[in-house]
Amino acid sequence: MRNAKWKLFKLRVFEIISKADEGDRLSRAFDTFIMILIGLSVVSIVLESFPQIAVRYYRLLDGFETFTVIVFTIEYLLRIWTADMLYKKSKHPYLKYIFSAMAIIDLLAIVPYYLPFFSADLRFLRMMRLLRMFRILRVLKLGRYFDALQVIFRVIKTSAPQLIMSVAVCLFVMLFSAIVMYSVEYSVQPQQFPNVIATLWWAICTLTTVGYGDVYPITPVGKIFASIISLVGIGIIAIPTGIIAAGFNRAFTREEEEEEKAEIEKRAIDELVDRMDEKELVALQARASSRLREFGYETTVTIRAQEGAGKERPGLPGNGDQP
Repeated sequence: MRNAKWKLFKLRVFEIISKADEGDRLSRAFDTFIMILIGLSVVSIVLESFPQIAVRYYRLLDGFETFTVIVFTIEYLLRIWTADMLYKKSKHPYLKYIFSAMAIIDLLAIVPYYLPFFSADLRFLRMMRLLRMFRILRVLKLGRYFDALQVIFRVIKTSAPQLIMSVAVCLFVMLFSAIVMYSVEYSVQPQQFPNVIATLWWAICTLTTVGYGDVYPITPVGKIFASIISLVGIGIIAIPTGIIAAGFNRAFTREEEEEEKAEIEKRAIDELVDRMDEKELVALQARASSRLREFGYETTVTIRAQEGAGKERPGLPGNGDQP
């Protein structure tokens, strides 16, 4: 009995910290609180960049940061604790969650706050100031609560092989451009193109069409090659854009197909239930009760015959019973 109640409590915690279902006010309130806290956390990061505000309101900003980290730490631990509810079919649900993308984001958003407590090395502490920028990753936590962000994450994940290949092509073209431009311009502009690595910066700016005003080719061959690289850069930059656009198209098409499939299955189930006789419906209700008990619900079923309201069949879910 106690184990069942504990499992039911754990399930309720999981429902609260997960994206709220329709009608779940407590879960909705938790989601709203976390989103507001993330927004205020980003605002505090911006305010800390102003020296006068950072000095004058140091205690307030530091206290808010501590409060934020405590809340996010508790949330992170609760998500690990309820990971078996999220990954029911996994053999190692806790490890699977810990190494998931969202869990890593949660960890990176809070771990810089705790690291200085484990070292007194000034160089280490200076590095921790740099790592504090990971706090901005808290914005990505909003991905749990907005379907649009979840779609973006899924598209990037599914398109990862193509995106990696396109990035590899970009790197190859940039390196090739830097080598050629260095070979052409070094003899004329040794200060502007001193080596391939320095020339690589020119190649990056040219391929991304940003421009690099104080470094440009002056030889005829260099100018021709730079023009070609600028045109090639437009096409190369368009490759990841096309891949992501195609990924969005597939994602939206898949969602529409899944919604249509779910609707068809729902209608099929409704029609199947409508065709069942009395014995089949009782068996179905008993099966549903058994499945609910597997999730920690305590169900007591009372079925009354149409004739003689005193006849009862114990062990089956009844009207008015509470899980």
